[in-house]
Amino acid sequence: MKDFSHLDEKGRVRMVDVTAKIPSDRIALAQAIIHMQPETFELIQSGPVKKGNVLETARIAGVMASKQTCALIPMCHPLNLTHAKVDFFLEACSHTIRIEAQARVVAHTGVEMEALTAATVAALTIYDMCKSYDRQMRITDVCLLEKRGGKSGNWKKD
Repeated sequence: MKDFSHLDEKGRVRMVDVTAKIPSDRIALAQAIIHMQPETFELIQSGPVKKGNVLETARIAGVMASKQTCALIPMCHPLNLTHAKVDFFLEACSHTIRIEAQARVVAHTGVEMEALTAATVAALTIYDMCKSYDRQMRITDVCLLEKRGGKSGNWKKD
């Protein structure tokens, strides 16, 4: 197994030095899935709940979170994102919403954490806006789906 890059030779945590890396166009796509009761799913699908438009609020929260990732994850580099987006895929048969978040940058390091943060915060926002209806909601399957660019090249989840 590869050594952890966030540890120095003495085992201390550090931010990885990416100075020598060549900036490149990098894109990451991540997902989260939120499961809910059928009634909650119908409320979201039919329009605003008491707190407002759930999906548009979650979209804004996800994009904002992607831009703040370095303030949340201690060893993440601050990145000047060139693009961030959050999309929702409503699955009526399973009463789930699959959230896909994409982040893009031209930089020395990747944007996987920004995409993962966007998807997760969007899911948390849905939970927050709907918790008075359904406290049994579950957020699952937070994962990286794809990344492109950088020294390690392209990768896609099986």
